[in-house]
Amino acid sequence: MKRSTCGRALGAAAVSIVSVLTMSFTGVAAQADPAPAPTEQALAELIAAGRKAAPVAGGSGSACTSGSGAGSGNGSGNCYGGSGSSSGSSGGFASDTVGYGPPKTSWVEAFGYGLTNPDVAPPGANDWKCKPTAEHPRPVVLVHGTWMNAYNGFAYMGQPIKDAGFCTFTFNYGRANLVEGGGLGSVLPGVMGTGYIQDSAKQLATFVDRVLAATGADEVDIVAHSQGGSMANWYTKFEGGAAKVRNLITYGATHHGTSLDGIGALGRAINNLGIDVLGFVEIFVGHAGIQQTIGSDFVDKLNANGDTVSGVDYTIVGTRYDEVTNPYELTFLRAGLGATVQNITLQDGCEQDLSDHLMMMYSPRALSIALRTLDPAGHPQLECAPNPWLIGGGGR
Repeated sequence: MKRSTCGRALGAAAVSIVSVLTMSFTGVAAQADPAPAPTEQALAELIAAGRKAAPVAGGSGSACTSGSGAGSGNGSGNCYGGSGSSSGSSGGFASDTVGYGPPKTSWVEAFGYGLTNPDVAPPGANDWKCKPTAEHPRPVVLVHGTWMNAYNGFAYMGQPIKDAGFCTFTFNYGRANLVEGGGLGSVLPGVMGTGYIQDSAKQLATFVDRVLAATGADEVDIVAHSQGGSMANWYTKFEGGAAKVRNLITYGATHHGTSLDGIGALGRAINNLGIDVLGFVEIFVGHAGIQQTIGSDFVDKLNANGDTVSGVDYTIVGTRYDEVTNPYELTFLRAGLGATVQNITLQDGCEQDLSDHLMMMYSPRALSIALRTLDPAGHPQLECAPNPWLIGGGGR
């Protein structure tokens, strides 16, 4: 009894600490309409102004593999991101899930469970004996976001997608510890998606190949959240994924980076003056966090030849209350040759959905968007239900 009581107390303490950290990092989503966000052009001008100054001599950014933190992060040497990041070495790995967690309708509850059970799969995922049908010929790969894991990313959506007739698979990627540049959050067992995004894209490529081999399918559909979306986008462009992905469905993805409520944009401008502000911040948020700020080499290369690749159909979902990927319109894509893009604002036609960056993965409307994209004939209608901030899942 004593051990059980201690375990419950430890778990409760962990959830409380992470809730405070999360709210500190993401802010509190307002119940009213959010304040007008700065335009992408305004942010670009701020960043460009910083780039006019010459970098400090000797700061090459090459310290990424040494962990010395001495570089300015301009992208020469061994820095993947060129993102003002120079703290910690590169590293990290992906891993399979072990066992299953229960379904959840609340992100806070799912996040807490994922901390104490970091390797479980969300319900409905990773039945490796599942074979696609003629009605649903493509398996679905679920890709979590930064500081999350396979379970708490899809504890709400996993089972309904499986129940709709799809073979559904997921994994944990970007498992980088503090020494490997995962940031302070990586000391918690359930915090993943913190390593270099290019490394994570290679991990995704390996996992998709396993799914295709196991199911006998030629292509997959991907449902991804936050970093998972931009990482999957990188996979389609630079790791051979274009020929293996039919639908890319993303929620709050950092396709064009984020200002992090302006902090990232200001930090980028200061970094371009030669003062390694973002390198310091990276100690806290990890390599992947810094790579997702506006103006990083990762974001610039991701979109250098256009937002899309031929042959992929994109469904891009953003929320007006997104405090992480902001301005939230930065998540939207422009269709290039041979691609289709549907950009959806979650609140259009459903103002009572107050989902922010995290709650959108627990939104009934967000789930219905995924199901309609995966199976338009079987799920033609979008659901509209209240989705409270912090609770999610329609408040259930």
